[in-house]
Amino acid sequence: MQRFIFFFMVIFSVTGLFSCKKLDKLTQFNLKYNTDVTIKSTVGINVPIDLYTPKITTNSETELSANNTHKNLVEVIKLKELKLKIKTPAGQDFDFLNSIEIYIKTDNLPEKKIAWNTDIPENGLTEVVLDTSDNDLKDYILGDSFQLRTKTTTDHLITQDIDVEINAVFWVDAKILGL
Repeated sequence: MQRFIFFFMVIFSVTGLFSCKKLDKLTQFNLKYNTDVTIKSTVGINVPIDLYTPKITTNSETELSANNTHKNLVEVIKLKELKLKIKTPAGQDFDFLNSIEIYIKTDNLPEKKIAWNTDIPENGLTEVVLDTSDNDLKDYILGDSFQLRTKTTTDHLITQDIDVEINAVFWVDAKILGL
């Protein structure tokens, strides 16, 4: 009889462990934000240039509600991916760019480095995926808005403005309806 009880306890524990992992996956989702930045034509190279995006409205209350959770149930938010894509001019690539760093800030929180690439290859890329930090960005994303600052260094002369789209994907781990 004890073996029978022990056997069911083991089965119940293993099943419970796998069910918790499945439940945990249900409490994780992505938030996507897009913005643009213009890299102005320059007269020099190897000079760091700071560019600011417009403030990005988070709509976090709506996004969280759509995922059956609330701000107070969010455990962590991390940057999963940050991608740059050239919009204009047609035929432009990232060969002019030597390095880039992206920082996030809000009115109430200090600036924090979240993504970078310090060695962009000169091979005609029109899209670049940056390395990302492992920082918890919950306080930045749960606010009303945030802003990105890009710090770029060019290694070619830029003769015309270049419009770049920034696509950010943030991974959210939250409790759904208190689970």
